[in-house]
Amino acid sequence: MNEENRPGGPGAPVMLRLPFEGRWLARNSPARRVPSHGTDLLGGRYAIDFIGVDPRHRTAFASDWRTLAATEPPDRFVAWGQPVLAPAGGVVVGVHDGEPDHAARRSQLALLPYALGQPARLREGVAAVAGNHVVIRLRHPPAIVALAHLRAGSIVVTPGEEVAAGQPIAACGNSGNSTQPHVHLQVMDGPDAATARGIPMAFARYREWPRGPGSSRIRDSGLPQEGAVVEALPPAGAPG
Repeated sequence: MNEENRPGGPGAPVMLRLPFEGRWLARNSPARRVPSHGTDLLGGRYAIDFIGVDPRHRTAFASDWRTLAATEPPDRFVAWGQPVLAPAGGVVVGVHDGEPDHAARRSQLALLPYALGQPARLREGVAAVAGNHVVIRLRHPPAIVALAHLRAGSIVVTPGEEVAAGQPIAACGNSGNSTQPHVHLQVMDGPDAATARGIPMAFARYREWPRGPGSSRIRDSGLPQEGAVVEALPPAGAPG
């Protein structure tokens, strides 16, 4: 990789920027375990999920009886509709749109039947699992970045388009195999998740609030810890 994406040379993690502004909660982080999502399927060995939070680090604006016993509208979640940004410069090599955004689920009563449908979604293929997604080939192969669970109709890039790091590409949604609005990000060695293998990644310059009590810290590069809240920062020395 070139200096932009693989500064440590061959074998080093692919360096990205966080694909959003504001504060987001890290879930299923490869800093906790690998494979991060419990499986190597669909190129997701080193994948990570991010859930938008408010300044008090809450994922939703409200809770009521539906939170405990039913599904909830996705627009009550902080992440819903938030801009999703290109995590590195490259060329768009894949776009899939048109998958519906689902109701969200925090209730165990609602999560159980959804979990039982997981094998069927896997049999349906990548679109049923990833939902609406964008795939970007970075400036030097083989690294491919995929961002999934995007909001239906929100994708603003097309295959063959060159994108810059930080450029808006879509909005956060709840499509595919998703129980609440979030961004799923992974790096892999090919554009087809059905056959690709996952590649390790790291993120440049961000503020991290660790899980539990404790003050935030600035990390020049790294991988968010499980349950940490992170916020992208400008490069060192950049204006603002």
